[in-house]
Amino acid sequence: MTLTDLRYLVALARERHFGRAAEKCHVSQPTLSVAIKKVEEELGVQLFERSATEVKITETGQRIVTQAEKVLLEAAQINEIAAAGKDPLSGPLRVGVIYTIGPYLLPRLIPRVHQLAPRMPLIIQENYTARLAEALKRGELDVIIISLPFDEPGVVAQPVYDEPFRVLLPAEHPWARTPRVEPDTLAGDQLLLLGAGNCFRDQVLEVCPQCRTASSLQRTLEGSSLETIRHMVATGLGVTVLPSSAADELEAHNPLIAVRPFSEPEPSRRVALAWRVTYPRSGAIDVLRAAILESGLPGARAVGRMPAGEPASASG
Repeated sequence: MTLTDLRYLVALARERHFGRAAEKCHVSQPTLSVAIKKVEEELGVQLFERSATEVKITETGQRIVTQAEKVLLEAAQINEIAAAGKDPLSGPLRVGVIYTIGPYLLPRLIPRVHQLAPRMPLIIQENYTARLAEALKRGELDVIIISLPFDEPGVVAQPVYDEPFRVLLPAEHPWARTPRVEPDTLAGDQLLLLGAGNCFRDQVLEVCPQCRTASSLQRTLEGSSLETIRHMVATGLGVTVLPSSAADELEAHNPLIAVRPFSEPEPSRRVALAWRVTYPRSGAIDVLRAAILESGLPGARAVGRMPAGEPASASG
């Protein structure tokens, strides 16, 4: 059994389709099918149940695939260790970032990374926290940029900055005439939120616990992205909460909206970098952190480093 065979097993387990798995592995479908059959014969167990419409993984197959993922990750680290020994700032860095951070951080971050490490291009994936965490643990990503709390075995999470929340209003809204907004008042207005499953939605509801009641949630409207919600606010549909990086520069460019801070203490989120404990290119992580802090995100406040392995939690 070879590492290539293990890659075929993992690909088929993820895709549950021989054609798609073969495409992912850049081989023909017969090549992949023969390899899977050879592994099953070598091990003496059936790993997959095949039918005309679907492929199902057996219980034993799932256990073997889980171990195969670990083996592939450990094998990949041989090249990573060698590359780090030569130059940790040479070669691509695979970075994951959540949807509510990427559009606002990346345009500022990428030029700064290029200045600090011109031979380290970024391969970027935007996704939800849970999916980024799985990709990180599988070795598909090197580091992810997420919002705390975040706790995964074998992963280090280091806070980078705190980011206050802002209230985004139609320009003619009565709250636009006040210097600050009380969090509890959100429950009395038409609140626009991201859809269920997004961590920023949960953070907004933590800001205003009254908004979790059935009557308040019935008055909420959902958007697919912060940008979509921002446009709905501009039409006068309701109010929303945005991180400062997405809000602080809007009012100067759009006369239809107003941005107001919350009353003290301002609610905020804590943004962190997370990577596998065994990841060898620590110099690349340091450059990424430095570039984030030098990006000049509106409202962001740097957070001191925490000792590796110390649990991290959200603020605000």
